Amino acid sequence: MQRQGSIGGSAAIRVRVTGGVLLVAHLALVAWLMLRPLDVPWVMPPNLRPLAGVRADLALGWPGAARPLGEGLALLAPLGVLLPLAHGRLTVSPLASLLRTAAAGALISLGIALLQTGVPGRVVDVDSLLLNTTGVVLAHLAVVPAGRAWLRRRDAREPGIAVTVQEELSQGCTPTIPRVGIAP
Repeated sequence: MQRQGSIGGSAAIRVRVTGGVLLVAHLALVAWLMLRPLDVPWVMPPNLRPLAGVRADLALGWPGAARPLGEGLALLAPLGVLLPLAHGRLTVSPLASLLRTAAAGALISLGIALLQTGVPGRVVDVDSLLLNTTGVVLAHLAVVPAGRAWLRRRDAREPGIAVTVQEELSQGCTPTIPRVGIAP
């Protein structure tokens, strides 16, 4: 198996472990925030029409719409940086990285929305899925390409820390077992 463009040596392990720990901590915080029961006297019906909630927020004017839209964008936005950080590769297709990160963000947001159906006081809102995924994509576009480019430039200047292509070492021929005849 070939791992192209991984950060070499112990730096790769530190980056991946740090990314994984921060990713788990962020997801735990999001789960705590979004899956707690709310003690409310009444609950709005679920919003299953795309962008209906965004239009309603924008009808309140920009000051009134900034908070709910900002919360929707910011809730899962750190995943746009933490998922590639936990992956730990420097040389990867920017489009493939963006698509993987966006798909993972959308699936995590969908999972939270589905889990919210069983929590008292919480309702499903398709706009939260769209805003959360957009936040993940925007954070990824704002940070990850520039960060990877900076790390590649730094590695090119410092010959001791280089981007390596690691290949699985050959371990010899596969052992064969001689066939045993079937008894008559």
